[in-house]
Amino acid sequence: MKPASGQTPALVLLEKEGVAYTLHSHEYDPDASRKGLQAAESLGVPPERVFKTLLLWVDKDRPACAVIRSDHKLNLKAAAATLGGKSAAMMAPPDAERLTAYKTGGISPFGQKKRVPVLLDKHALEQERIFVNAGRRGLQCEIDPRAAASHFGWTVGAVAE
Repeated sequence: MKPASGQTPALVLLEKEGVAYTLHSHEYDPDASRKGLQAAESLGVPPERVFKTLLLWVDKDRPACAVIRSDHKLNLKAAAATLGGKSAAMMAPPDAERLTAYKTGGISPFGQKKRVPVLLDKHALEQERIFVNAGRRGLQCEIDPRAAASHFGWTVGAVAE
């Protein structure tokens, strides 16, 4: 489904690449302590189907992106090891915004300004379709996680706890 106006870089990329998705809008609460869980509640779907996009530094100088369930935490050690690194740390929001050209709360794994390795937590493969941010706060795209990982060359691994 194509939005009538205001296409984000994520949606432009999905359209260009011919990756099927369904677009969903939801009420975004800027004060929610856990945006992914708030999105799941607003969309009326179980939290295990809504995935959050996190940016991290591997070995202090290599940016990467992790896509994990909204009700899980990123295992930094596992993420680093999966990417062949020794350590990982969460990226500060201003750095994540600069790197992706998205605002926090609206960062999508698709169409980021700078292409970086993407890790998809293995729990995504338990779902037929998952929700990920579509590049704007309050906008989610529902996709087949296997198709996205295969098409975009994402690494699937056990990176969440």
